[in-house]
Amino acid sequence: MQESYHILKKTIERAGVKKVALHMGLSQSLVYKWCQKAADEESWRQGGAVNPLDRIKQIYDMTQDVELINWICQIADGYFVKNPPVKCSNPDAHALKNIQLFIKEFSQALDIISKSYDNDKRIDVKESAKIRRAWEGLKRVGEAFVVECEHGDFNGKNEQ
Repeated sequence: MQESYHILKKTIERAGVKKVALHMGLSQSLVYKWCQKAADEESWRQGGAVNPLDRIKQIYDMTQDVELINWICQIADGYFVKNPPVKCSNPDAHALKNIQLFIKEFSQALDIISKSYDNDKRIDVKESAKIRRAWEGLKRVGEAFVVECEHGDFNGKNEQ
């Protein structure tokens, strides 16, 4: 994962330091400091120029409240889905089980959508919440499979 200051540096360079500083009512030097690696974590605690991404991470680390992350994702017109833990003991059986689970979750999501719409040719807020839960379950199962593939769990060598 990239360091927060790398992300900010790229993002701020695209918009321009002057523009970001002016829009946020901050000095350009502070915005430049956000784009540099912090000396150490202790300097954060002493009120140093900690960048906004690191501050958000500090809040999340302290609270473990996913609503903070969800809010940020919603601002970007997205939704947060936490990666499931990855454990693989028998890669062949696990791959098949994972694919079957994905198909099952997909089928359940389609069933919920179909039933919601077939009732009255509308999908209301309550039905939308059911669809959201089914969709998030499907994304979690799919993500688990992709992460396991990325970790090499199905490469025949069982590297762990």
